[in-house]
Amino acid sequence: MANLVNLESVSKSFGVRPLLDGVSLGVNEGDRIGVVGLNGGGKTTLLEVLAGVEPADDGRVSRSRDLRMAVVTQRTELPEGSTVRNAVIDPLGFDAEHEWASDARVRSILDGLGITALGLDSVVSTMSGGERRRVALAAALIQDLELLVLDEPTNHLDVEGVRWLAEHLLARKCALVVVTHDRWFLDTVCNRTWEVVLGKVEQYEGGYADWIFARAERQRLADAAEEKRQNLARKELAWLRRGAPARTSKPRYRIEAAEALIADVPPVRDNVELLAFAKKRLGRTVIELEDATLSIPDRVLVRDLTWRIGPGERIGLVGVNGSGKTTLLRLLAGEREAESGKRIQGATVKIAHLSQELLDLNGSMRVLEAIEEVARRVVLGKYEMSASQLGERFGFSSQKQWTPVSDLSGGERRRLQLCRLLMAEPNVLLLDEPTNDLDIDTLQQLEDLLDSWPGTLVVISHDRYLVERVCDKVVALFGDGKLTDLPGGIDEYLKRRDSLRDRETAAPVADKAPSNAADQRAARKELARLERRLEVLHKKEAELHAALAEAATDPDRLLKLDAELRTVLAEEADVEAQWMVAAEVVEG
Repeated sequence: MANLVNLESVSKSFGVRPLLDGVSLGVNEGDRIGVVGLNGGGKTTLLEVLAGVEPADDGRVSRSRDLRMAVVTQRTELPEGSTVRNAVIDPLGFDAEHEWASDARVRSILDGLGITALGLDSVVSTMSGGERRRVALAAALIQDLELLVLDEPTNHLDVEGVRWLAEHLLARKCALVVVTHDRWFLDTVCNRTWEVVLGKVEQYEGGYADWIFARAERQRLADAAEEKRQNLARKELAWLRRGAPARTSKPRYRIEAAEALIADVPPVRDNVELLAFAKKRLGRTVIELEDATLSIPDRVLVRDLTWRIGPGERIGLVGVNGSGKTTLLRLLAGEREAESGKRIQGATVKIAHLSQELLDLNGSMRVLEAIEEVARRVVLGKYEMSASQLGERFGFSSQKQWTPVSDLSGGERRRLQLCRLLMAEPNVLLLDEPTNDLDIDTLQQLEDLLDSWPGTLVVISHDRYLVERVCDKVVALFGDGKLTDLPGGIDEYLKRRDSLRDRETAAPVADKAPSNAADQRAARKELARLERRLEVLHKKEAELHAALAEAATDPDRLLKLDAELRTVLAEEADVEAQWMVAAEVVEG
């Protein structure tokens, strides 16, 4: 397998702090490498040195001759005054519009990253930072490459966009080095993991799950070695005092099976216990919307929505970018009024809303002072912590806590914002993209806190791993003015989005008669298939209704059957919609 890039004893520092210290590693053909580590730990620096964007202070970086490589980092800039067409299409060298428009790969990239919706003649300089990043990503992906180097490519993509990017990268043959905190993406795409820690790069086989296990196993072995060293030291001291007694045996060590690492780990959370505690803190009414209509200038987001959020509910809110998730969350928080209907809030409700905007804080304050300004101690579920301890959970070491707020990066300010919200001991958390700018270790700490947090939670996030981990229910905005319950979670959301896209593609076909007898036969065949599927679904629905009646005294079975029924009803609706499209084609 050919080597594409090689680093030999590479070091790189900014100021007195070494971010890379004698690092040696290589990228080969077929490698898909995920780079992880703490924020500020050197991940981006490693990518830039590897790609030649930054020179190494010491050591050697070698690349294969004529290496076809594209780099998209947080510092990538597009040419001043360029349009999307200039940045993405023109470098391909097509002479006419139809040449690139007939290329399925080009169209897939433009549609998958939402570039088509931005408009090819749009000027890049007038776009938001997220839109510019998507254009830069499209300009890289559209090339024929041997190596692709990406820094946080999922940050400005919704759940659908992240899935599309994962599938696209898996289908390509080029090597990949990517910094990302999206754990689902890491697990799906990467076959190797590099962890940047204290100037070194630890290398692991596999994606996120493999890295977590290997790191835990490495820590277990290190703990065992330290315990052995301490025991030897104690025995050596005893020997020096008493003389060396005869030794009749030697200690025997055995490496436990991988499952031993997780054998005694308790469940992620006790939902029954947390729900009981939440009801005590919140009462019966939390936040309710009755017949609420919410609009923005160009369209209605939800119409006549009735939504009752109860104590202890943990809800993930998903939808494409621009579907109105943030606006709806602001309505729940009481920061936005509905055009009609009403919002009801319980008397004991204490809301904390993490928005995507960074709050202005006194820059002269230290991090610890900014946390203690809210409270000195906090109780979060089973945890009681000081302000300093909570700060450490969010990545602010005891030394970092004396840093002035003005010296913090954007990601560190967001962590501080979240820390201050939790110090206020809310009982309702509304979180808008809480994973933005959080590294994986901090994400794990946040999830650990939320696992035992006995309140009501509504989360907007493109990080499907976080949604599936901390939420018990997923709802979606599909742009039809309704809030849709998704018993099947993120997977069901993606299936429904695929179905909607298929129907939108098929809709123009329904507006015109079949061009020939072959089209007519194909439409009739599709109609017959859909009718057979509907018969199966109707039968399954009847069986589930009967089973629900029999399970009236078994709450657990009732919940399971109800979830199955919701899934069947959702598929029925999709199949019926497809049947109507096919029927219109047959009828001409």
